[in-house]
Amino acid sequence: MYGNPQRRNASDVQDLRREGGRWLKERREEIGLSQRQLAAKVGADYYTFISQLETGRGRIPPDRYRDWARALEVPEKVFVRELLRFYDPTTYEILFSED
Repeated sequence: MYGNPQRRNASDVQDLRREGGRWLKERREEIGLSQRQLAAKVGADYYTFISQLETGRGRIPPDRYRDWARALEVPEKVFVRELLRFYDPTTYEILFSED
């Protein structure tokens, strides 16, 4: 099983998720959407899902990245690159670090 691909402790993972949640919240607020409005745009059944993500308790499913990028008015590649920083920092470093 592939339980902790980053080999980080639970605290580090949670810190990254919270940081990612802050980024999502800042972007949502920049474009003037409420949590309910964003939930509707991304097809979430409950607006509380947005709250959970913004507090670092969850992840956006990869098959929904395009919906979220459109809803938050961020180019898809930029959106995914930002999420990788928080959700998969090892892959982010490999792909985007300067050698």
